[in-house]
Amino acid sequence: METPLGDFAHTPVLLAETVRLLDLSRGGLFVDCTVGLGGHARAILESRFAAKLVGIDRDRQALELAAERLQDLGERVQLVVGRFDQLEDRLAELGIDRASGIIADLGVSSMQLESAERGFSFMHQGPLDMRMGAGELTATDIVNDYPEKELSRIFHEFGEERHSRRIARAIVEARSEAPIETTGQLRDLVERAQPRPRRGPRRRSIHPATRTFQALRIEVNQELDQLRELLEQSVRMLERDGRLVVISYHSLEDRIVKHTLRDLATGEIEPITGRPRAESRVIEVLTRKPVRPTAEEVAANPRSRSARLRAARRL
Repeated sequence: METPLGDFAHTPVLLAETVRLLDLSRGGLFVDCTVGLGGHARAILESRFAAKLVGIDRDRQALELAAERLQDLGERVQLVVGRFDQLEDRLAELGIDRASGIIADLGVSSMQLESAERGFSFMHQGPLDMRMGAGELTATDIVNDYPEKELSRIFHEFGEERHSRRIARAIVEARSEAPIETTGQLRDLVERAQPRPRRGPRRRSIHPATRTFQALRIEVNQELDQLRELLEQSVRMLERDGRLVVISYHSLEDRIVKHTLRDLATGEIEPITGRPRAESRVIEVLTRKPVRPTAEEVAANPRSRSARLRAARRL
């Protein structure tokens, strides 16, 4: 049974830290690149400072819900459909060339995870879809059409799955008998493909299908390539002293954010001396280490436990 849009609970992750690092006291226009269910957006707009916001999301269902939840804020908020790599284009269409702050919360929303028909979670029986927005490629297409070697690469690179070859081989063998079309089919197949310890019960900190499902979601939505584009476009769109806040949830995302911000903060390297050219620095990194949720936040919102926040200021 489909859950009504308004019934989805939403607890924004690292909310106080996000508001602090965005430095809302400057006012101006802020952009939420993953407006989702509107939690961070509402906090920005309800601050005591004059702020407007553009909310972008590739998920039309999420935008419908955000529109409902933010409708009382009137013309201070505009919502548009768009992917990470379309940030500059979407803002240009609105006549915007600079922003005071940009935020991106890269997590999969509660709405997406809890909607069985979206196929994001192995906890719910549903079709293997995993599309965050409009797109032709689904997880079903990947599982049933990709060569074994390519499946193994995806599971290894995007899921950091140690048993990627075993899982890929098991998928190819299973699909030769019948297509793999549901989350339950894939979950059970991956679990059977995992090696069992020689002694004692199997002990895992996460479900054995977690990494495989993560890898498929990343491939379907091209998340890592679009994250790189988002970071580059965000820095170009920020005004002087503008702030960028990015919340990631696994090491692949966090590594991209960390290295990209570090490179932009270092600037160009002088070929003769090997020293960075100070005048070519684009940003200042505001978080020497990623900001993590407190034990209290994790207890109240378990999905926040893997969150890592990094922030930067445009020079």
